[in-house]
Order: sequence, then C-alpha cells, then structure tokens
Amino acid sequence: MPESNRLSESTGWIDLDFVERERTPCPIVEKGIRHHLAGLSLSNTVVLLEDLGVKRSRTAVHNWVQKADLQPAAGESPDRVAVDQKAIRINDEQYWLYAAVDPETNRILHARLFPTYTIAIAREFLTELTEKHAVEDAMFLVDDADDLIGGLRKEGLSYRVQQHGHRNAVERVFREVERRTSSFSNCFSHVEPPTAETWLQAHAVWWNHA
Repeated sequence: MPESNRLSESTGWIDLDFVERERTPCPIVEKGIRHHLAGLSLSNTVVLLEDLGVKRSRTAVHNWVQKADLQPAAGESPDRVAVDQKAIRINDEQYWLYAAVDPETNRILHARLFPTYTIAIAREFLTELTEKHAVEDAMFLVDDADDLIGGLRKEGLSYRVQQHGHRNAVERVFREVERRTSSFSNCFSHVEPPTAETWLQAHAVWWNHA
C-alpha cells in the first residue's frame, strides 16, 4: 500500500475490534479516527487518506468513529472534580453537554449529552460518574448552576462554588469542544443526538490522550 510506512504511530486507546468487518487496514482506520478527532473535518480527513493512497468516503470515516464507541476510561480517584454543563446545538434544537474533569491532569472523567438541564439530570450524570470513578470523597468544583448544586446536594457529595482556579479545567474542555464544533458551523447537523454524543465522547478520549 502506498506510503503505509507513514501510518506506524501507536494508537492503543482506539479499540479496533470492529475493523474485522472493515475492508480498510487498521493503521488507516486509526489515522482517520485520530486526525478527525484532533481537528480535521471529515472532508479534510478524506483528503489526508487519499494522500496516503487510500480512497474512502466521508461516511466511512464518520462510521469508523461511531463504531469505535470510544469512552473515557474508568477507575480514576481524583481529589478534585470540576463539573459543568454547556449548550450544544443539534440540528435546530438545544442539548446540554455535561462534563467532569480532573483539574490536576485535565483528563475528562465523564461526558454525557442530555436534552435539558435539571437537578434530576445532574443526579443521573453524577451517579454515572461515581459508578465509573472513586469520587465519593472528592471535592467538586462548580459554578453557581442550580442543577449541579442541587444534584451534588442530593447525592451527598462535597462541593465548593468556584468561578476560576481549578474549575478552569472544565472550561478549557468546553473551549476545545467549541473549537472543534466550529468546523460543523457550531452545530451538529443531520444527526441524531446519540450520534452527536458518541462523537463528543470519542473526542473526550482523544483529549485525554493528546
């Protein structure tokens, strides 16, 4: 395959079990997923692969990301957790991206997309977070969002209202999401919310390994 020696970078964080059903070699799929999540649009990712001698469609690259089903790894035990939510446009509707970040490492611990923001939604997000990571004794850093404060109280988790400092870790994550979704005109178009959520979670995995 032309220039296949340029595809030797290790990407152990991408589970390529699904590639058994693909006609594309694993290094090519890794390259496509990694570069798309890092910043290339689908169209530019296709151009990159063409430069390497492989012709694949935008749909193929999109499907690789979806099939990889990337999720931030479990098992962390941070002393602090920065949490927040941010509005995300999907087609003509507004959804809310909830994220939890370890401010010491800037790693995304958990990310979910919800159709609204309420105390009940915040509790669901926090319950999932505590099931994935040992955060019961962590100090949660939050702004003045009523839903998150209410959820933290209901779950019996310690929190501190903080606008800056360590809580900036989650703001950096959201700025990166804004940068990436700018290539989608700041909106996920022609996709269902679960598809957008899968992409956002995959991007979180890339962020943790970048």
